[in-house]
Amino acid sequence: MRNKVLTRLGTILVAGLFVVGMTTIAAAQGRGRGGGVGPPARGGPPPGTGVDRGLGRSSDASAGRADTGRGNASDRSNGRSDAGLNRARVASGNLRNADNELRANPGIARSLHVTANDLRSQYQVALAKNPNLKFGQFVAATRLAHNLGSRDPNITRAAILAGLASGHSIGQTLQNLGLSSREAKNAVKQADRELKESKRGG
Repeated sequence: MRNKVLTRLGTILVAGLFVVGMTTIAAAQGRGRGGGVGPPARGGPPPGTGVDRGLGRSSDASAGRADTGRGNASDRSNGRSDAGLNRARVASGNLRNADNELRANPGIARSLHVTANDLRSQYQVALAKNPNLKFGQFVAATRLAHNLGSRDPNITRAAILAGLASGHSIGQTLQNLGLSSREAKNAVKQADRELKESKRGG
């Protein structure tokens, strides 16, 4: 009798363990095959979602503005850079012409009571403000300031050069500084005459 009871208890225990084991296996298979909650794991996030899509949209959305901004900034910079190069090129050419003029006509500097190096340095400073300034204009402005400045303090080389930089002629500039039309013409003629004499005397 006792052996029969033990046999039945063993059978029940084995059956219970079998049922529990089968349930556990079934649940594990369900999760592995996508039967659980959430998207399938085999291919990652479905197309059109996730971080990659966000980065792509952000890049696409900003690329136009960013590229345009860089292009505009580059264009603006290139404009300034090109203008600066042109100014430097013009100024350099004018300075070379001045060197040639001073070598060929050393009397120009002597007639203004300065050395050739000093006159060149002064002209170089003026070119930094107005690269289109010709050496002859600079010499004329210097001579006119010497001739007229003691009588009219408004007429200085700086004032004459400022007028030239604004696009006025020397005659117009002198009139703007207070001379009459006739006085301006006579002053310019005298400066030209003195310049020619300095070249002959060199």
